Amino acid sequence: MSEVVVYTDGCSLGNPGPGGYGVVIQAEGQKRELMGGFRRTTNNRMELRAVVEGLRALPEGSRVRLYSDSRYVVDAVNLNWLKSWQARSWKKADGKPVLNADLWKALVQEMRRHAQVSFVWVEGHAGNPGNERCDRLSNAAARGDHLQVDTGYEGAEKEPPRLF
Repeated sequence: MSEVVVYTDGCSLGNPGPGGYGVVIQAEGQKRELMGGFRRTTNNRMELRAVVEGLRALPEGSRVRLYSDSRYVVDAVNLNWLKSWQARSWKKADGKPVLNADLWKALVQEMRRHAQVSFVWVEGHAGNPGNERCDRLSNAAARGDHLQVDTGYEGAEKEPPRLF
């Protein structure tokens, strides 16, 4: 199987706020686009969600080159932060819990399904056609009418303290 090229991007309108992700998949002369929106989430969660959904859409055993403008995502994989977090039971070096662990765990599962996944950082808003398209998709999704609940975020939010 030839290499599959995947571009991803995520956004939130406010951080937190409504958010969305966009994915462009290119393989064997074909192109597929994915997008989804959530009513309350963060930018980092949508960057991660885009990667997870992009990998989830591919057949098992794919060889993937994934482009993202998120240093958060690309560095976590390429600088082995992700492996360290797993080894410490999803804790950071300072002992605090890793943020967005639900999506990091989903990413690990999706990466295991494939023969190879390499991550490449691309500068955002710099004219890269794949990245620019994903940006438009993610923003359109965040502004959509039927936004999903990001249970990993909304369920994890702490209630404000009660005053009375």
